[in-house]
Amino acid sequence: MNNSNKIHLVAADMGYGHQRAVYPLIPFSQEGVINLNDYRNIEDWEKKYWLNSKKAYEKISYFKKIPLLGDLVFQVMDYFQRIEKFYPQRNLRAQSLQQKLFFKAVKKGVGRKLIEKLNLNPIPFVTSFFVAAYAAEYYNYKGDIYCIVCDADISRAWAPINPEISRIKYFAPNQRVKQRLMMYGVDKKNIFITGFPLPLENIGDDEEKLIESISRRLINLDPLKVIDKSNLTFQPNQDLYTNENNAIVNITFAVGGAGAQREIAGVIARKLQQKIEAGKVKLNLVAGSRLDVYDYFSNLLKELKLQNNPAVEIIYHPQKAEYFRLFNLCLENTDILWTKPSELSFYTGLGLPIIISEPLGSQEVFNREWLLTIGAGIDSLKPEYVDEWLFDWINDGRLARASINAYLYAEHRGVKNIKKQILLND
Repeated sequence: MNNSNKIHLVAADMGYGHQRAVYPLIPFSQEGVINLNDYRNIEDWEKKYWLNSKKAYEKISYFKKIPLLGDLVFQVMDYFQRIEKFYPQRNLRAQSLQQKLFFKAVKKGVGRKLIEKLNLNPIPFVTSFFVAAYAAEYYNYKGDIYCIVCDADISRAWAPINPEISRIKYFAPNQRVKQRLMMYGVDKKNIFITGFPLPLENIGDDEEKLIESISRRLINLDPLKVIDKSNLTFQPNQDLYTNENNAIVNITFAVGGAGAQREIAGVIARKLQQKIEAGKVKLNLVAGSRLDVYDYFSNLLKELKLQNNPAVEIIYHPQKAEYFRLFNLCLENTDILWTKPSELSFYTGLGLPIIISEPLGSQEVFNREWLLTIGAGIDSLKPEYVDEWLFDWINDGRLARASINAYLYAEHRGVKNIKKQILLND
């Protein structure tokens, strides 16, 4: 790709969502990923502003598990970034408090130096963080401005301050987000339904890797062959396993960027220990880029004497880009993804059935609703009994059905669709 086909790619180093959304687009970027809250030559006051915001969110997310007080504090924060009820459909253009506070920071100078620098080469500006889109427009970025939406429904903060005159264009993951943006006043000509950008290494040039992964998955998740697969455009290749009765169910459990819900992994590992030792289950524990979560998982496996068992793996790297690569590699052989309904909800587009942990925050409530609506996600039952209900779900075919629904109804061509809208060529 020559320079004229490059983009400026801007995210935020806050949790995983914003960076995970841009990771598949790195090959098309001029400088790699630029983080609005930690870019080169960022002023001290600006970096401190973002650092305090990040610390506050992570503390509140983890604090939520403290009875009564934790829930109360989290509810206050969640109200600040709430998503209004969708019905009745109505005009929701009024600016929210969250939006006003972020825009006040932009007017104070957040992002100004970054936009001035990028304006020296005004190629398409693509961001997964709405505040970066605010800054680009406020400081008169000369090129096109695109914003990738990271959730299945969104608060008012994602839309421009003054939508009727804004030139920000949106890449929406689904129809609901398009409708919501229009309720916030965004012109429909500035909204493109592309799907969430999923990793190309899990799809393949002609979707061959995606089909192979789903084929393996359906063999594992439908051992009793109770599912009608006739509505698929392909049939799982039974030759992928020489003895399908010995297939191992591969489960990946992921915690969020704040490290919340890590304790669930302990329950899962303990209850599935016998299955792991018997070679019936492989368990991947996703610590992300957090050393404290990695240490927690390491100590857990030592306690269970599973630290040297190849059927248990911890996915961790201190660098987020390398963590994403390792995580995507892990997903190639994953049969079931167990996670709270964060941006990982969209990874169901890889044909992954999702066991849904308790949502944290308003946006995750709506992500869960989307997963349930398309039939790709199933609410977790009590982890204390996972050794019972999980295998009932495999034997009755419901996880295999969720995998098929995920493939049929969740978009997996997000990168291709985004490239088409920006007119990028390989």
